[in-house]
Amino acid sequence: MDKMSSKKGIAVTIIILIAITAGSFLFWMIPQESQMSIVISNYENYLDGTKEIHSILYQTISDEFQNLKDQNISPEKYLETADVTSSQVSSKISEFVISKPPNEWQDSYIAYMDALKTFNSYITETKVYANLVKDEKIDKLEGILEKIESLKAESEMFIEMSDNSRPE
Repeated sequence: MDKMSSKKGIAVTIIILIAITAGSFLFWMIPQESQMSIVISNYENYLDGTKEIHSILYQTISDEFQNLKDQNISPEKYLETADVTSSQVSSKISEFVISKPPNEWQDSYIAYMDALKTFNSYITETKVYANLVKDEKIDKLEGILEKIESLKAESEMFIEMSDNSRPE
């Protein structure tokens, strides 16, 4: 019985190794530089949907940041929320990069992508704030708050630019 179990174990191990090797081979043989694009049929609706998602993410992170400042949540909890939110914003930025809008929508899309990038910088600075709170470096918080407010205003400016450059 032991000999039979041993042979089955060896056979299973060999099959697994072959599968891993084959999978690795295929991974390296498939071209990595594929041109991806998102097919969008209604650029206005896509931008409106992105604005809605951005609004929800902004409200969530703003509420949680206020909770952090009011000491209602820990810096660690805030950092978790900020990481997830930043990841979602980065995903939206990537979608904008590969969406390839027509010429009449490019200015609006570029401005909104800049708004998302600036919003991601805003999130990054709130994470700096959370880390300072965590490390009890309270004396450095004021400068960070000014930068956070500046990034918030800049992001809002890009949203307005995007809105103003939408085609008629």
